[in-house]
Parts: sequence; C-alpha cells; structure tokens
Amino acid sequence: MAAAAWWETLVVAAAADGTGGSSTTVVSICMFTTVLCLCLVAGHLLEENKWVNESITALVIGCIIGVIVFLLTKGKHSHILRFDEQLFFIYVLPPIIFNAGFQVKKKQFFHNFMTIMSFGVFGVFISGAIVSAGCYWLFPKVGFGELGAVDYLALGAIFSSTDTVCTLQVINQDETPRLYSLVFGEGVVNDATAVVLFNAIKDLDISRLKGGVVLKVIFDFLYLFATSTVLGISIGLVTAYVLKALYFGRHSTDREVALMALMAYLSYMLAELLELSGILTVFFCGIVMSHYAWHNVTESSRITTKHIFATLSFIAETFIFLYVGMDALDIDKWRTSKESFKTSIGIFGILILLILLGRVAFVFPISILSNIMSGSSERTPITFKHQNVNEMTPSKIFTHAKVVIWWAGLMRGAVSIALAYNQFTFSGVTSDPVHATIITSTIIVVFFTTLVFGFLTRPLISGMLPHQSRALSRGHSTGSNSPKDDFTLPFLSGDEGASGSGIVLEQAKRSLSMMLERPVHTVHIYWRKFDDRFMRPIFGGPRSH
Repeated sequence: MAAAAWWETLVVAAAADGTGGSSTTVVSICMFTTVLCLCLVAGHLLEENKWVNESITALVIGCIIGVIVFLLTKGKHSHILRFDEQLFFIYVLPPIIFNAGFQVKKKQFFHNFMTIMSFGVFGVFISGAIVSAGCYWLFPKVGFGELGAVDYLALGAIFSSTDTVCTLQVINQDETPRLYSLVFGEGVVNDATAVVLFNAIKDLDISRLKGGVVLKVIFDFLYLFATSTVLGISIGLVTAYVLKALYFGRHSTDREVALMALMAYLSYMLAELLELSGILTVFFCGIVMSHYAWHNVTESSRITTKHIFATLSFIAETFIFLYVGMDALDIDKWRTSKESFKTSIGIFGILILLILLGRVAFVFPISILSNIMSGSSERTPITFKHQNVNEMTPSKIFTHAKVVIWWAGLMRGAVSIALAYNQFTFSGVTSDPVHATIITSTIIVVFFTTLVFGFLTRPLISGMLPHQSRALSRGHSTGSNSPKDDFTLPFLSGDEGASGSGIVLEQAKRSLSMMLERPVHTVHIYWRKFDDRFMRPIFGGPRSH
C-alpha cells in the first residue's frame, strides 16, 4: 500500500502542468526516462514478434501510461509531459534526420536519386493536393466545414508526411537494397518536403493573392529546398576540411567526435535561424560528413561516431512514439472538441480514404514512368533486388514492388502531429473547438495507421518478399545496381593511342548514345572522377577504384 501511495504521489506530481517549480520538472523527467527504459526492454523482448515492432510497442506503452496517469489523477491529467512541437523540431528530430543521412548507403541512394526525388517531392505535391481538395469537398458533407483556405492547404501538407519506420524495420537492406533505398529515401525526402511545403503555405496571405498562389508556393518551395541543401553541403565540407587540415585525432579523439556532432546540430539550427529547412540541411550535412569528414578521423572516432549517432537516433525515435502515445489521451483536447461522435468518425474516415488515394495517385504512375524513362540498357524496374525473374512474371514483380512502396507510406507519425500542433494550437493548447477536432483527428489517424497498418506490415512484406531471396542474395553484391566499372565513359577514350578523325568521331557517337541511354550511370561516373581528382584531396576520404 505504501508503494502504491508513493507511486500515486509521483504520478500526480509528474502530471502537473510544470508550473510548480523545478522539482515538478525533475519528477516528470525522471518518470519519463523510466518509461523510456521500459520501452527499450519491451522492444528487446518483442524483437522476434511477427506483428509488433518497437514503434508500436512505444506507442502502446505510452497509451497505457496515459491511462494510468488519468486514473490516478482522477481525470484531471492524462500526460506526464505535454507535446510541444518546438521541443520536437529543435531537440528530437535533428539526430534522427542526421543519422539517416550519415548511415545512408550513398551509392544506392544516388543511383536511385531521381526516382526517390520523384516519390518524395512530386508525391507530396500530388498527395497534398488530393488531401486538401478532398477535405474541402467532403468535410462539409459530414457537418464539418469551418476551416479557412490556408487550413485546408496545411492539412494537405500535414497528412502527406509519411512514417516509414515500421516498414524499414522489416525490409532487409542487404537482401533488397534497391527497395530499401527507395522506401528509406522517400521517407526522408518526404518529411523534408512536407515541412518545407507546410512552411511555404503558412507564409501565404490568401487575402492579398488573387492569382498565382500555386506558383508562389512552388517557387518558395524550390528556394527553400535549394538553399537548405547548399547550406547542409557547405557545413559538411567545412567540417571535413577542418578535421583534415588540423588533424584533431593526434591530441584527442573526443574533440573529433564533439566537432562532428556540434557542427551537425549547428547546421540544423543555422537553417532554422535563416528560416530554411533544417531537415534538408542536416540530412545533406550527414551525407557529406559520412563521405568526407568520417574518413579524416581516427579509427576509434569512426566507430564511436557511427554508434553514438545511431544510438541518439534510436532513443529519439522511441521518445517520439512514447511521447505521442502519452499525449494522445490529453483530456483537455478531447473536451474542447464539440463535434459529435458521428462527425468525428466521418472526419477520420475521410482522412484515411484520402491518404490511401493520395498514395495510389502517385506511387503507381511514378513507378511506371520511372521504368519507362530508364533506357533499355540500364532498365532496373522497380522490383525486388534478388527476385528470380525466370520464375515470376514481370507483372507480378511490378505489382509486388509497387504495393510495398505504397504500403510503406501509409503510416503517419510524429511529423504529422507536430505540424498539426504548429498550425492549430498555440504552445500545444487550443480553445477553438474546430482546431481541437483537427488535433484529435490527427492523433486518431496516427494511432490507427501506426497500430493497424504497422501490425500488418511484417506479415505483408514477409508474404511479398520471395522465399528464395535470402539464398540468391549470397550470390549477388548489394551494389550490383550501381554503375559498372567497365562502363566506357562518354567522350573519354580507353585507348590512349587511338588516333584518326574517323575513330574519334565513331567513338564520340557511341559515347553520346551511351550517355543518352544511361544518364544516371554517366553522371555518377563523371562525379566519381571529379570527386577523386578535386574534392577528396581537399576534403579527405578514400579514393575510389
């Protein structure tokens, strides 16, 4: 009984609004850290479970803790910490995105760059347009239509942001490298695009814009995308040069690790200070650091950075799902919403339908277009890497791959919730019943897609992946989709002694034809030559062979 009373006292103190002083904050953080450790242990014990993954585990545990807090405080509170979009964007999201760029297999990512960008950029615009138009048309039909034009546009960006964590935990990167690269790449680019698009929409003044609204949004998006990318690459190169020129490792490996971590975070915060996209900046900063800076540090620092960035990302991801789960039962938001149960179900159904249609509208057309645009000599249809094409019909292969890519983007996560809070609340609180309804609907959508679709992800992909993929993978290199080393460079002769205008002209024609047929391979190999000759001598990194 004494232990139960002590636990109740702690929970009640932790559930306070945080205005009681530093002791309340300490209790809240202590309890949240304890629950976070519980999530890690539970995730480990359920590692082999067919239906559950760590994100689902954290979400469910968060809900359970929310219920306990709600009962122990007699309905006064249902959360230990209140969800704050500023906390999410400034402290939690950067390590996740940076690690994604730092750990990405660059050869696969850039080999599929155009397809990934098509999914991640054009997909957000297509899905966002469908969600916005669908909400504008269907919400009034269920008795809910008191939103402004900017709110409807914001909903398109909010529900176009995907969460591919569940799918990536199931797909094996070594067995299906191209599929993993497409799903992973789309997930990162999708989140960045959705946030950039959301910020561009927030800056719109509909009352002053009579025409060209779409063009302005596109222009703002392209500006933010380009400048954020350049900033991330620049900071990554500066870090690499400093590490190479000053050789910190001769005195302290701690300084090497600290400099990389601080420069990565500086890139994100500098982008936010300049009102750019911190997600894009820190992602490309991570790619550049792994390509150059990582090779300029000592061996012990390489091992340390690899694991510490992955660990921080893992803790942050678990923290987010636990955070969302605990905040979902915040009774204040549900009390503020005045909509009937029938209207709430209608809103939820509309959002789920539009999410499904939005994915269909671009995944399948872009997949088909990507295969058509690939030249016959380099065509790598969007399919599984090690599938035995002699035993399966091409149509079945295409269908399986497209379904997996489509399914991977159905889950919605913390980015959607953070954007919804940013648009419809002030510091996580709203007194507007319409805005409260949007917040609660967003929470329901995130829970439904993460739990239901997440539960089905592992069985679905296990059934989709060919049973012989594991055996076939032993005989294939994970980089077999990369440009072949024996590919003749356009306009560059492999025979130094070749002479004569006829030979040179014939070779130029053949090289031009090859460049037009295999543009991705051509650009990649030219980049490798440029990288070896100019970039790596200055910024570091092993020379490619």
